[in-house]
Amino acid sequence: MCMRWSWAAVWVWLLPGAGWAEEMASSENFDATIRRLEEAISDKSSGEEEEGEAQPEEEASPPATSDVTPPWTNLLRMDAATWTLLPRRGVGTDEGFVQVEPMVALGRGESFRLILGAPVRLRLWGGGEGAGPMRKEDWDTLSDWGQVVRLFMVGGDTPDSVWLGMMEGYSLLSGHLVRRYGNRVNPDSHPAGVIATGALGPVYAEVFASDVLSARLMGAEVALDVQHVLFGRPPVPGRYTLALSVVHDWGRVDGTSRPLTLAHLDGTAVVLRRGHKGKRVEAHLLGGWGGRPGEGGAWGAVAGMGVDALTPTVDLRARLEGRLLRGGFRQGAFGPDYELARFQVAGPASGPLAEASFPEGYSAYGEVILNWDAVRLSGMRQRHLFLSLGVEAFSWGRVDVDGRVEVQLFHRDFSLGVGGLATAMGQPGARYLVSGEARWRFLGGNLYALGQGGTLLFPTPEGTLRPGAFAAVGLGVDNAR
Repeated sequence: MCMRWSWAAVWVWLLPGAGWAEEMASSENFDATIRRLEEAISDKSSGEEEEGEAQPEEEASPPATSDVTPPWTNLLRMDAATWTLLPRRGVGTDEGFVQVEPMVALGRGESFRLILGAPVRLRLWGGGEGAGPMRKEDWDTLSDWGQVVRLFMVGGDTPDSVWLGMMEGYSLLSGHLVRRYGNRVNPDSHPAGVIATGALGPVYAEVFASDVLSARLMGAEVALDVQHVLFGRPPVPGRYTLALSVVHDWGRVDGTSRPLTLAHLDGTAVVLRRGHKGKRVEAHLLGGWGGRPGEGGAWGAVAGMGVDALTPTVDLRARLEGRLLRGGFRQGAFGPDYELARFQVAGPASGPLAEASFPEGYSAYGEVILNWDAVRLSGMRQRHLFLSLGVEAFSWGRVDVDGRVEVQLFHRDFSLGVGGLATAMGQPGARYLVSGEARWRFLGGNLYALGQGGTLLFPTPEGTLRPGAFAAVGLGVDNAR
């Protein structure tokens, strides 16, 4: 979600890698908002000001309030497609479904969003003897009912906000414990996560839970504006911050993991800030230390720098870090592969994450997030190009990569998105996942054709991961245009 924050959240945006506050689109761009939010409630990677108008340092004041009540907006959508599951490496059987996906979305200004809808897959063939008319793995646990709520958001551009829905690419503020995490990487699990934020004076806090219907993964980070504490409220908050984060896994997911608690302390200093006529550049230094409470030998340290650049057409975020890893601790432990590693880690080890040890050493981590538009940055999904890429290279030869690129062409009637995850590259047992989606609007834009495909890993009762693939082709209609 993209949103323009008041001063209390502006300094949180200044935290490098901090789930940068995102700017909600105006009502006329509501379809673009829906497209972004239905995919990732927590993809907090773009922090541009509305219409790409960056505020210079001396103008960073709370926005003026308005007495005008914003109108209600709505979007109705229906997709219908053939959805096929295919075996890989000769494991499993074909399964075919008709996938019907209704969706309704309501919004009011920038402070309220509600998106309801979930895919219903009706079996055409496959599944073996006794298979029901619907794919049972989509609805066989209480947590699966969370997928009905794609997004519920209250608060919008205020620092006190609540989000509920799918989590994809989520980072908890500093991102040194939870980074680029997705709660639905397991194709048989569809929980709804929740994120809540709040500010009081120089303190900003964010808490999250990856599943509101069961004890799963939860955590919190509290950030303190040091300059505010020592010298009073500064004209531009967030120049020097200290943050403490704690994340706990309850270890109750299919009996595949033990309870795990990690903590991390971070410090950030903004060393350069320039802003003029819709352009802004900022550079910051960061450092931190983390560990596993109760286990003195499990710890890690990190140091690095970040750069943010914003113009009316470009929003660029970049980070580079060096990390020291000891006793099995690592930064970004709850990352994009975490929900699969619960069952089977990538690399030479073949067991679940709870039983695997992580080698000691050091690593280099880099992340780039780019939004570009040939006209002007405005609203959600109104991007000719979106790129998000994270890479970590370890001293013993392992490389982890995850990313996504999206483009819009032909007056935005055609959109294409491709994402991938590669874990433990350079080692035996490396893991690769890729997916893509294309949409083409025609007949005035209310009707569109869609195609989807990619690879999947399905957990088995034995605790292993069975490779598979999916493909879907269909049509959809909505009232977006």
